[in-house]
Amino acid sequence: MPFRFVHTADLHLDSPLRSLALRNAELADLVRGATRGALASIVDLCIAESVDALLIAGDLYDGSQTSMNTALFLAGELRRLDEAGIRTFLIRGNHDAQSQVTRELTLPPSVHVFQGRSKPMLAKTLANGRTVHVHGMSFANPHAPESLLPSFHAPVAEAINIGMLHTSLSGSEGHDRYAPCSVADLQRHGFDYWALGHVHQRQVHSTQPFVVMPGMPQGRDINEAGAKGVTIVTIDDDGRVEIEERPIGAAVFERLSVDITGAVEWRDALDLVTRALARLRHQISAESLILRLSLTGASPLAWRLRRDADLLETELTNIAAGLSGCWVEKIELHCREPRDEYHRPSREPVEELAALVENEVLPAFGFRKEIRAVAEELLQQLPLELRQTLAPDESALEELVMGAGLMGSADVLAHLHGAAAKGGD
Repeated sequence: MPFRFVHTADLHLDSPLRSLALRNAELADLVRGATRGALASIVDLCIAESVDALLIAGDLYDGSQTSMNTALFLAGELRRLDEAGIRTFLIRGNHDAQSQVTRELTLPPSVHVFQGRSKPMLAKTLANGRTVHVHGMSFANPHAPESLLPSFHAPVAEAINIGMLHTSLSGSEGHDRYAPCSVADLQRHGFDYWALGHVHQRQVHSTQPFVVMPGMPQGRDINEAGAKGVTIVTIDDDGRVEIEERPIGAAVFERLSVDITGAVEWRDALDLVTRALARLRHQISAESLILRLSLTGASPLAWRLRRDADLLETELTNIAAGLSGCWVEKIELHCREPRDEYHRPSREPVEELAALVENEVLPAFGFRKEIRAVAEELLQQLPLELRQTLAPDESALEELVMGAGLMGSADVLAHLHGAAAKGGD
């Protein structure tokens, strides 16, 4: 019989809401409970597939705010695996290291939590007498600036060896540097499979041997968009490895851009969005689809969509509600007024003002400097986690600043356009 296991990481149980746009209380509750649902689904999958083990490669928790209620939920799910005869191998990641609960919680006897420089654990003896050993390395602190690989034991001779490591590898955008090492370093160590964690996007870095980052099983905001899942691994008596990705996340975040070019009437724009929403919902099998909608293109409706943004939000939320499990998290307006055949603005005063703002005010160094100073001051008044979400780096801050300038000026011009239209009636 082969050795089969589920490889997951980065569940971030009971992670606090990271999106400012989740103003809908029902949607907020859905997202808040999604990480628990992901763990329950992983346990269901392990039992249904009759695997030998579950490997959790770090960041089971979400830092120092972890409550005992979270820990009790975890213990209950691991107990279900224990009762099914399925072992759990667990390493602590950088977020787990911040949690006092991590150290205090009593887990079922079938759960093994690796410490620093832990001995390899015998996981199974195969039919041909060959053994399977799991190696793991936890770190007690939230920072690991040096590679943990030198602290791993050598492979057990004549056995199948699986390594568990929470690492940023050579670095990944949006993730802290943690226990850095290269894929080549892992390949040279001699293990048959490396079960990694830390980077939230799935990637198979190598197949000889397998070096797999499974990605997180449940996204928490629009920056963790797309279907999420876990990896099922099968290793036969001869050491051949097969992997299979399985979707887990019940709630999927997606960005949807709809081009409304040519839409003249309000109903035309709504029809374009309705068709795009229906197509995407048909493609996504997850229980819940949470969308960030972006309207683009050239349409004479652009000014009205901005002026009546509250009505637009109500209309589109209503349309989404008519599709099973579909939610609108936020609406972004990047559409514009049509230009004439010479690509010049029309001679209406508001249109001339719009061209002046777009071509001369927004690109000006003085304007960018001033609006950046305002943005930085506002960011300092927000909690650290929100600051990291909105502007994790220099380029993100620049994008935030320019986006605010564009959207703010467009909103003002839309109201001026509306006022001018009423004045001409």
